Amino acid sequence: MDKIKNKIRNLSVRKTIILYMSVSLICSYLLSVYISELAWHTQVAVWRNYMDPDNYSELTPMNASQYVAFHAMTPQDHFISELCDFLQTFAILILSMAGSCTAVFLFYRNKLKHPIAELTLASQNISQNNLLFRITYETKDEMGQLCREFERMREQLAENNILLWRSLEEERVLRAAIAHDIRSPLSVLKGYHEMLTDYLPNETISPERAMEMLSECEKQLERMDKFVETMRKLSSLERRELWPEEFTAEQLQTDLLAELRILEKEAGKKIILHNASTDEAFRGDKEIILEVAENLLSNALRYAKKEVEITLCLSGAECRIRVTDDGTGFSGETAKSTKDSLKHAGMGMYISRLYCEKHGGRLLSGNLQQGGASVTAVFCRIV
Repeated sequence: MDKIKNKIRNLSVRKTIILYMSVSLICSYLLSVYISELAWHTQVAVWRNYMDPDNYSELTPMNASQYVAFHAMTPQDHFISELCDFLQTFAILILSMAGSCTAVFLFYRNKLKHPIAELTLASQNISQNNLLFRITYETKDEMGQLCREFERMREQLAENNILLWRSLEEERVLRAAIAHDIRSPLSVLKGYHEMLTDYLPNETISPERAMEMLSECEKQLERMDKFVETMRKLSSLERRELWPEEFTAEQLQTDLLAELRILEKEAGKKIILHNASTDEAFRGDKEIILEVAENLLSNALRYAKKEVEITLCLSGAECRIRVTDDGTGFSGETAKSTKDSLKHAGMGMYISRLYCEKHGGRLLSGNLQQGGASVTAVFCRIV
């Protein structure tokens, strides 16, 4: 029985309406024949009381009109006789119309009502920008196919919304990254500008030192120019290309020292640099490594009480930059969220994590036993 129901349920709309109409017409015809026969026999039973007994046996549907009652019928019997005549004439028409209406009603209830309700509700949800629903109507007929196509459209809309949201989020992060990463070079330039403004008029600085400061300013301007040009071509941080070059720990330390002096003066806190590197040359994107180091230093200076320590460990295969501070350290949630959250960890940590992973490394964070936070940026060699 269930197999027959499923087979009927999966019939096409055209075959289903033909089946419903055929069954209804057959049932209507059979029922009309039965009612007509019943009406005839009822009418004969009424006429028996009013017909000549000698001619009664000759009474048939074909010659009944030839016989006349030998006395008038009562109003009740007359009504019954006329009703029987009406039923014999119009029963098939009335029952055919009633059967057709019943077939249409059953067809709509069993074949169209559920999918139409599903599609109507789906349209309302989509108009309200709610795509967290599913169309559950599943049959092999045209309505089932229409519901499946509608479900595919919903899934595609949901996927497009996710892609659009990601695109907007990437653009927002990119703008924030540009604003964030450009602050360090600007801070260095501002610091050297203040030093030159203070020392040059009083001639308390040597020309060599002044030229050295100007040279560092030029380097920062070049870095900013390169950074802005790179970011101008990007739609997201993940698509930033790496520009690998060979450099030693001494070269990286020189670039860091030039900025440490300015960061110290600006923050009013002490920065201690340790170099535990080998003499090997490392191949990687030095600009990205410097940006990560600046981000970690800026973040550490913000929370440090008095001093920040930075440890540089560079070999041919790996470059590690560890930054520690004497602040309160990470909370449990923040230490965990630096792996995947921009909202809690902050822009600097978020950008640093992305750049470390893009360089084949990772960003490690934790707390020191004596108190304070520790963040280590790991970069792998680019072949």
